[in-house]
Amino acid sequence: MSRNKPKSKSQPEDRGSNSLNRRSFVKLVPALGAAMIVAPHLPISTLAQTPSPTATPLPSPSPSPTPLRVTKEMLQQTEKLIGIELTDAQEAMALQNVSTNLDRYEALRKIDIPLDTEPATLFHPALPGKKFNSKATKIKFSHVDVTAFNAIEDLAFATVPQLAALIRARKVSPVELTKMYLARLKKYGPKLNCVVTLTEELALAQATETEREIKAGKYRGPLHGIPWGAKDLFATKGIKTTWGAEPYRDQVIDYDATVVERLRDAGAVLVAKLSMGALAQGGRWFAGMTRNPWQVDEEKTGSSGSSAGPAAATAAGLVGFSIGTETLGSIISPSSRCGVVGLRPTYGRISRYGAMGLSWTMDKIGPICRSVEDCAAALNAAYGPDGRDLTVGDVPFNWQPDRPLAAMRIGYLKTEFDQQTDAERKTIYQQSIDALKAAGANLQPIELPKFPIGALRIILVAEAATAFDDITRSGAINQLSGQDPSDWPNTFRSSRFIPAVEYIRAQRARRLLMQQMDELMSHWDVFVSPAPGSLSLLITNLTGHPAVCVPCGFPKGLPQSIMFTGGLYDEGAPLRVALAFEKATQWHTMHPKMDWV
Repeated sequence: MSRNKPKSKSQPEDRGSNSLNRRSFVKLVPALGAAMIVAPHLPISTLAQTPSPTATPLPSPSPSPTPLRVTKEMLQQTEKLIGIELTDAQEAMALQNVSTNLDRYEALRKIDIPLDTEPATLFHPALPGKKFNSKATKIKFSHVDVTAFNAIEDLAFATVPQLAALIRARKVSPVELTKMYLARLKKYGPKLNCVVTLTEELALAQATETEREIKAGKYRGPLHGIPWGAKDLFATKGIKTTWGAEPYRDQVIDYDATVVERLRDAGAVLVAKLSMGALAQGGRWFAGMTRNPWQVDEEKTGSSGSSAGPAAATAAGLVGFSIGTETLGSIISPSSRCGVVGLRPTYGRISRYGAMGLSWTMDKIGPICRSVEDCAAALNAAYGPDGRDLTVGDVPFNWQPDRPLAAMRIGYLKTEFDQQTDAERKTIYQQSIDALKAAGANLQPIELPKFPIGALRIILVAEAATAFDDITRSGAINQLSGQDPSDWPNTFRSSRFIPAVEYIRAQRARRLLMQQMDELMSHWDVFVSPAPGSLSLLITNLTGHPAVCVPCGFPKGLPQSIMFTGGLYDEGAPLRVALAFEKATQWHTMHPKMDWV
């Protein structure tokens, strides 16, 4: 028995009929080819959980003609076929997007895709036959002198190597360090709105055990005894994992995510589950907007997202380091906005087992830290196959902090730097380029592949809509506080209209983009770009290349960042260039005043 919505004046009289006459079906055919992604005119940052007021929007297809090519009647008839019921208000929001996205389908159809082009559905970033360095080298970190301090809280903003040196020398105990960060989470967390669950009992137990091991001479490495925070989409046995969303605010998963296991095995101490934008979009979760410690009273953008809490907590000195995720900017954008170092590793570098799935072919896990070598240490502890996530590549991570920059092939996106419209930001970027050259980098201008990237956005939203189809159908998605046209609920509902043929075609087109990026990166070890407003952010999230962003200035008192992108499974190269920049500047030593409590 079918359930029909109450009729309204705007609905045709035959809305409740289960049959489709010939005229209705003819009108329906265009609608079956009409799908949408949310707000196709918005920049990447809005779509991809990464709001940034300075990001440059991608070119959008020309607006759909008026009147709309898809009518409300078509939309309503299509709803019957795909088994979903929208309210009048939801239809009104979706209608423009459904009509406009026809342009994207037409752009996809114009791409000449050879018959032998495979779709990237079982996604691995490496092309067939691609070889990588399989020889592992011993990880070496730069020498760090033992940091002098008077009170334990003086270490709140210390880097992982600094904290590790103190712990190994037994100048500070893991229990003392853990208690200090727990106290700061309690003091500053509420104002920043960055803590979902304080894992105090677990943290103190882990810290006590690490202290016992270190006293017994069992030192696990640079993360041993270091308190950390997890984005609240990683499963933690017996502890809530809310995904930042109202329908899951009481969810408890009965196992640990691989990254949680790996960091525990490295001796790290989990002190908190940190906030994330609801279902990995933006900085707003069921308790409100996560704030930026540099601009704590601003609530429209907050800390950016969706790894909002990890970036805010790390910048504010509430954790030793944190772990976030990125699908289309969710590490790079909040790290840039909060003035910390964010590493988005190669797709498939760290197992996604136990992490909320948003886009199975685009989700990546990576650290958010206060220094480049913090990121190297966290990646080294977390990467590698686990037998659970079959996309994880078995390629060693090699870190060489003393690799000569002069021997590296480094390009930069000169056009993107030159096109900066804000004079202060442009000056800061020029100073950053000059600092890199002074450090020994031989920078050469390069161009990204010319490709209709915008059309490939349907990959993310089709997969995301699939991941949360059950709550879309049940109506539980309507519980989310974000219900604007650019928010996930409208995206998920509207993306139900994306045909499978178009999704697979987009994946095949993605393979062509991967081939073009492979050709580009065969000539370069690293390229430099603005962050996060670079076209490369969308391209490399589709191709799976790693990137790291670091702070490079503070226009108008707010952080600005620069980004380094490397070859597949070669995070060591962009990290090396980022380290050289970090050592040549002092931006990473600047921290928010924290005088607002």
